[in-house]
Amino acid sequence: MALRAETMQVDGIRCERCVMRLGHALENVDGIESANASLLGRLSLAWDDERVERAEIVTALERAGFPLVSSE
Repeated sequence: MALRAETMQVDGIRCERCVMRLGHALENVDGIESANASLLGRLSLAWDDERVERAEIVTALERAGFPLVSSE
């Protein structure tokens, strides 16, 4: 397993319900080990790089209405 971690800034989070929607969007992505989002749009992720690519995660976020603004 090649664990990768990154903090991303996403747009579209306005309330707790948005955080829950984001969580539901990511739970269907195979390979994500952990995800933590704040109401400020800061998303901390850890995933198995051998099972899912970063681009797939970004696509899942965008489909759910949370486009990537920046990453650290």
